[in-house]
Amino acid sequence: MDKETSLKEKWDFLTKELSQQFAEGDELTIDAIIYLIGVQELGQGRRRFKKDEKVNLMHIAICKLLEPYGYYEFDFFDNDGWPHYKTLTELPSLKPGEQTVLMKEAIINYFEALNFFK
Repeated sequence: MDKETSLKEKWDFLTKELSQQFAEGDELTIDAIIYLIGVQELGQGRRRFKKDEKVNLMHIAICKLLEPYGYYEFDFFDNDGWPHYKTLTELPSLKPGEQTVLMKEAIINYFEALNFFK
């Protein structure tokens, strides 16, 4: 895909590919993709996570995704290997649709950095 490909086209491609790989073709939601990014960023491989760990995985992903925008900065890994971020700037008050667009854009940028679209 080239740089001219629209956000929607990249998002559709991304969800299709990830859905085939992780959900046997059932379309993954944005929350599911954020969860997968959290698992990737934790880097502890495939294992079962407790409910509170799943919430923490999503938090890790959101921090990682919004780090390039200046909202968060990686701080340290704790003794269990979990990354921690510090808040640099409070997130602006956004309408739900604006939040979705920001997160989709951040997710696409994350996967572009991994050369996913080549």
